[in-house]
Amino acid sequence: MSQQIISKSPGDLQSVAGQLIQAHPEARIFAFYGALGAGKTTFIKAMCKTLGVTDMVNSPTFALINQYQTKTGGPVYHFDFYRIRKIEEAMDMGYEDYFYGGDYCLIEWPEKIESLLPDETIRVNIVEEAKSGNRVFSF
Repeated sequence: MSQQIISKSPGDLQSVAGQLIQAHPEARIFAFYGALGAGKTTFIKAMCKTLGVTDMVNSPTFALINQYQTKTGGPVYHFDFYRIRKIEEAMDMGYEDYFYGGDYCLIEWPEKIESLLPDETIRVNIVEEAKSGNRVFSF
């Protein structure tokens, strides 16, 4: 069953993040799909805030992965696969340790590593409506 939420402003993102986490309380792997500029990183910042991340959240475009600490001490991993050229790059970084380790993994540009994503991955599509600028989140 798919759920759709419309965000009319960046101020709505915290609520959308809470609804996503509440809809999938056992999920730990979230893959974010959307065009360049759709708001994936901005939404991940809201997700991290909802998850209690205490570190500054930035896109790991060049590092591929950032690790953030939460108030409870557990890590949240933020991946950005935009710049990888081949799937072996994700394999070489030991993706299995992250994806199957039980911690939150928030993934930008997952289409680059689609075959590596666990079956239980929650796929979130973000589409910007051209006229209104609203973001439509489907998961």
